Amino acid sequence: YREEGNRLFGRRHYGAAAKLYSQAASHELPGSPEVSVCFANRSAALFHLGHFEVCLEDIARAESHGYPDRLLPKVLLRKAECLLRLGRLQDAADSLSVVENKIAMDGIVTSPTHQTLLKKLSQLKIKICEKESCPEPAQEACGDIQRKSEIWEENDSISGASSSLSLNFDRERGRHLVASQDILPGQSLLKEEAFVSVLCPGESRLVQDSSETVWDTRVTNADLYCHRCLRQLLASVPCRGCSYAKYCSQNCADVAWEQYHRAECSLGALLLTLGVFCHVALRTVLLAGFAEVSRLVEWSHDGDKDLHNPEARCKHLSEAPDTRAGTRGIPGCDDNGQYQSSYQAVFNLLPHAEKHSPEHKFLCMLSVIAICKQLQEAGLEATVLNQESSEKCEKTSGELSPELKTLAEAMLRHVLQLQCNAQAITVMQESGSGDGAVVNKKPVRLATAFFPVLSLLNHSCCPNISVSFSGTAATVRASQPIPSGQEIFHCYGPHRCRMGVAERQQLLSQYFFECRCQACLDELESDVKSVVSVRNSFCCPSCRAPLQVGEDVLCCSNEACAISVSRESLSRRVRDLQQQMKKALELLRAREADQAIRMLLKCQMDAGNFLSPEHLLMGEMEDHLAQVYATLGKWQEAARHLERSIEIVEMHHGPSSIETGQELFKLAQILFNGFAVSEALSTIQRAEEILSVHCGPQSTQIQELEEMKTCLSELPRSILQRT
Repeated sequence: YREEGNRLFGRRHYGAAAKLYSQAASHELPGSPEVSVCFANRSAALFHLGHFEVCLEDIARAESHGYPDRLLPKVLLRKAECLLRLGRLQDAADSLSVVENKIAMDGIVTSPTHQTLLKKLSQLKIKICEKESCPEPAQEACGDIQRKSEIWEENDSISGASSSLSLNFDRERGRHLVASQDILPGQSLLKEEAFVSVLCPGESRLVQDSSETVWDTRVTNADLYCHRCLRQLLASVPCRGCSYAKYCSQNCADVAWEQYHRAECSLGALLLTLGVFCHVALRTVLLAGFAEVSRLVEWSHDGDKDLHNPEARCKHLSEAPDTRAGTRGIPGCDDNGQYQSSYQAVFNLLPHAEKHSPEHKFLCMLSVIAICKQLQEAGLEATVLNQESSEKCEKTSGELSPELKTLAEAMLRHVLQLQCNAQAITVMQESGSGDGAVVNKKPVRLATAFFPVLSLLNHSCCPNISVSFSGTAATVRASQPIPSGQEIFHCYGPHRCRMGVAERQQLLSQYFFECRCQACLDELESDVKSVVSVRNSFCCPSCRAPLQVGEDVLCCSNEACAISVSRESLSRRVRDLQQQMKKALELLRAREADQAIRMLLKCQMDAGNFLSPEHLLMGEMEDHLAQVYATLGKWQEAARHLERSIEIVEMHHGPSSIETGQELFKLAQILFNGFAVSEALSTIQRAEEILSVHCGPQSTQIQELEEMKTCLSELPRSILQRT
C-alpha cells in the first residue's frame, strides 16, 4: 500500500495517495517505525491538498509513533509551513528553531539533503518576517454561508420528535405516529441518533489511478467512513488491534474501544462472515450493558405476558380510561409514558418470532451461539458482562454460562427484529472518477442501524415524508402537506414510482404484512395501471405504436400493424442495452469520451426502436450523454441532454421529488460552468426549493447551490450582459 501510495504521490494524485497511506497504516503495528512513516507520508499528501490542521495532526502522530530521527527535520519544516499557512507565526518560528538546532546537532551540513533543508528553512524564515511586517486578515472558514434556522419544538412524550406528532396504538396498525396539527412540506418531524449502527463494507472500488498495479489497492466504505460516527474519513486513525476498524479521530477510536470494539475486535472475521445483522445484534447488547439486557430479558419471561401478543395488548390499551394511561401502556414507553430512543424501546420492537420460518430461526440461533462461543474462547466474557476480572466467569465444559445465554437470547431477538426494523443509513456518494467539474452523486447504503422512534412509522408505497442522514443521525421531513389527524408514512423500499403493485407486495412480504396503502388499493381494486407499467412500456418496432401488455406476448395497439413480440426477446434487448451503457461508462472512466459518445448515441438509436419515449432507460442515456459532454467541457450539449433526462425523471417521480431535485442540482452545475447565468440562477432556485424540502436548508447540496448563486451574482456586469 505504501509503495503504491508513493507512486501516486509522485504523479500528484494526492487524494488517492492519502487513502493508500491510510490503508498501509492500518496494517502496521502501532508504535513501529513503519506506521510512523505512513503517517508522515500522509501528512505530505494532506499538505498538498490544503488540509493544514489535519496535516499537523498526522505529523504529531508520526512523532508519537517514533518517526526516525534522521528524517525528522523534513517533517518539522512541513509543520512550520502548515503553521505559517494557518497564520500561527510564533508557533511556526518556534518550529523552525527546533529544526535549526536539530540540523546543527547533526553536524553534517554539506550533504545535498541538508543543503536543501537549509534553503527551505531560510525561505520560511523570510516568509515569517514578511507576514509579521504585513499581516494578512484571517481567512474565513469554508462553509460559512448564512444558514437558515429551522423552527423546532420538541415533543413531550416522544424523544427527538416534533410537537406536531402524537403516538397512537390500535389493533390494525400497531404503534404509529399521527399529525396532531397541520404540517407543511419541508417541516422537520423527527431528529434521532441511531441507538446502534454498523458500517457495511459495500463494494470494492479501485482507488483512482491505481489500476495499473497488480497489488490489490481497492477501497470499500469501510476504508472511507469512520466506523463509529460514519463521518467521511480524511486521515483515518486505525484500530490498535485490527486492520479493519478505522476512525476519524483518536477520540472516536477510544470511545468505540471502551463501548464495544474491545469485545468485537478479535471477532472481526467471524462478524464479517455472519453478516451485518449479527454484528448489529452484538453491538446492541454491548452498548446496552449486561445489567439492562438481563433486566429486560427477565421482564420478557416474567413481567408482561402480552409482550409477543400485540392484539391482546391493543385490547388492553383500548380499555385504558385516559390517553395518558394508554400512552404508558404502549410497548417501549417508560413508566412516565415517554417513548425514548433507548434500549428498552429497541427491545420492544416486534421480533415476529412466530412468523419466521423454523429454518431461519435455527440459522439465526446458530450464528448467535457462534458469536458467544467465540467471546468465551477469547476470554472476553468478563469484558462483555462489564465485570472486573474473568475470575467470576467460570468455564463449564464448553457450555455457555447463564450470563452468555441471556446475551444470546437478547441477540437472537435483535437479529429477528432487524428483518422488519433495520434502517439503512444512506449517503450521497460521488460516482465515477470524481475529478470532473460536475459531481455525479448517487445514494449508497452506508450502514445498518436501529432507530427506535423512526421504527414507529408504518409503510406506504406513496409516503408523505423524506428521510435524510448526517453521520449516525436521521432527520425526517414532511415531503408534502400533511393535514392534522393523518398518519405519518415512511417507504420501506418498494415505492409506487419504482415498481408495480405485484412486485411491491412480494417484496413487502419480508415485513409480515400485506400493504393496503392508497397506491396499492388503487392498483389492486380498479383498472388503474401502475405508473411504472405505463411509463416503462415498449413500443412496436415497426410503427412505434405502444405495445399492449400481455403475459408472454405483447401485441401492437395499432390494428393495421398487428405485430406481436415475445416478452423474453424484449427483456433480452433491454439487458443488452444496459450492458452497452455500462461499457460506455467504462470508456468514459478510461478517458475515451469520444468513443463513449458514439456508443451511447448508438444505444439511443437502438432503444428508440422498442422502448417508449418516456422509458426510464431513455432518461438514463440522456443523463450519461450529459455526463460525457460535461467531461469534455461542452456545457450547452450537456445541458440539452440533461434537460431531456429531467423531463423523464419528472414523469416517473414527480416534479417535486428528490430524484428531480438531484437532477436539477446537476443541471445547475452544468449551467454554472457554462456561464449561462440567468438559466443557472433559475435552475438553482428550483433545485433549492425541492432539495430544502427533502434534505433541509442546512444540507451540503443547498450550501453548494448557495455558493454558486453568490459566485454568479458577483460576476462583472459585462459578463452578465453577455449571458
